[in-house]
Amino acid sequence: MNATRTLHDLGQSLWLDNITRSLLRTGVLRRYIDELSVTGLTSNPTIFDHAIKNSKDYDDAIKRKLAQGQSGEKLFFELALEDLTEAADLFRPVYRRSPRPRTCTRGPNDPIY
Repeated sequence: MNATRTLHDLGQSLWLDNITRSLLRTGVLRRYIDELSVTGLTSNPTIFDHAIKNSKDYDDAIKRKLAQGQSGEKLFFELALEDLTEAADLFRPVYRRSPRPRTCTRGPNDPIY
């Protein structure tokens, strides 16, 4: 048994403080969930901004959204929600088999609301 599984079995919830589209699309997050007992992740606008600026993974989605008339903050939050929704889908089985809620996907908070 690996150390992260031991921690999980003792009641510790392991979270990532990161999300990127490649983490989702390459299967890395799935592997972290399955093999390392990761039960959640969190992010914030700075993390998303960094992921978007330092990767070409978002380029096609940005072009599509610009063509649909989205821009600025609305476009940014749409990209974030796409990634967070995909991550939440990956965590759903963990949540369902957990005796108590131990999983969560958190994203950027809009300070305006």
